[in-house]
Amino acid sequence: MKNGRNAVDDLTPARDTLAPIETASRDEIAALQLDRLKWTLRHAYENVPHYKTRFDAAGAHPDDLKELSDLARFPFLQKQDLRDNYPFDLFAVPMEKVARVHASSGTTGRPTVVGYTRKDIDVWSEVVARSIRAAGGRPGWKAHIAYGYGLFTGGLGAHYGAEELGCTVIPVSGGMTERQVQLLTDFQPELIMVTPSYMLSILDEFRREGIDPRSTSLKVGLFGAEPWTDAMRREIEDAFDMHAVDIYGLSEVIGPGVAQECVETKDGLHIWEDHFYPEIIDPLTGEVKEDGEEGELVFTSLTKEAMPVIRYRTRDLTRLMPGTARSMRRMEKVTGRSDDMMIIRGVNVFPTQVEEQILKCRALAPHYQIDLTRDGRLDMITVNVEARDIDVTRDGRDGAAKELAHHIKSVVGISARINVTDPDSIERSVGKARRVIDKRPKT
Repeated sequence: MKNGRNAVDDLTPARDTLAPIETASRDEIAALQLDRLKWTLRHAYENVPHYKTRFDAAGAHPDDLKELSDLARFPFLQKQDLRDNYPFDLFAVPMEKVARVHASSGTTGRPTVVGYTRKDIDVWSEVVARSIRAAGGRPGWKAHIAYGYGLFTGGLGAHYGAEELGCTVIPVSGGMTERQVQLLTDFQPELIMVTPSYMLSILDEFRREGIDPRSTSLKVGLFGAEPWTDAMRREIEDAFDMHAVDIYGLSEVIGPGVAQECVETKDGLHIWEDHFYPEIIDPLTGEVKEDGEEGELVFTSLTKEAMPVIRYRTRDLTRLMPGTARSMRRMEKVTGRSDDMMIIRGVNVFPTQVEEQILKCRALAPHYQIDLTRDGRLDMITVNVEARDIDVTRDGRDGAAKELAHHIKSVVGISARINVTDPDSIERSVGKARRVIDKRPKT
């Protein structure tokens, strides 16, 4: 094989290249977390009025933290709190110490704004560099960055981390898919960082131009910013003859680089627990769950200066597991979010569940959108998905639609209408894919 994708040993970092904390004992990690957590709580309480007000109302004071489990006494931070304190009221340092500001797109309300000191950017660069190395990246590699640049944290987060590791950065950003293919062919990078849905668009362009994607120099891809499935991983790995690994982050916590899958195991994402303290809670009650139980992921920053986050509810659903390739705990691959979960006639459904069924159908491409409508009192789901080939007959499309409907009914447990469209007819995204269009009347 081109890159020896089965020879993972070639990409596994040597132990002496790891940061000492990556192989530290659990007791050492916990002691560091407790020390840093005490600093974070006091830093937030003394410098951010929002936290002081909320802590006081909950009867919680930074001095109350004696052990890590005491964190459960403190209130949660939610996305609405960031919007309510727009733009800079959650900052814990004067503006002259803020080196950079990032923000969400604001498509569902006010943007959520985050700030970074110089030290914060250094930490961010460090954890992304650590992530790239864990994924198999090496100093001296060329890194093709196809995440969007700008206020979105993906592009610049990946950029600084790749430079910190010692990579040669190719800052392409998103879009211009034909140019992406040209640069991947001509510049011969070993590493690509991009959303998985846009990687599939790049794959389509390779095939459209008649170029074998397995002929590229790519060895590793770091894919994040949206949930994706192991079925999509196999699709990308088989198409490009490369490793596809998961990177996790969110701008409110720092950006990409909060957690990373290791190339040698691909068994969940190791959380960089020296900088980010995870909890799993019941999304309805807020009660902290034991490791191994599924629930909503909550993060507390441990070293952020400009904008500490205390018990931030990510809405991502996962579970915590013991470390394997690293000492730090793993989070299971995120399969959905508590706020993009669809409830269809009493059944909880995530877009990734539908995606898994699409990828079982050889006649269908992995590009899709889900329309939610209402017929009388009943919610209806329509899956719009592309045929792989324009020459597929009407009978072939009908057969693929029946096959997909059967898989969704059997595995997911709902009946769905299937609309098989022409290739290239589904909206393409150069960033996060918009998977669900809710057309139900607002009540």
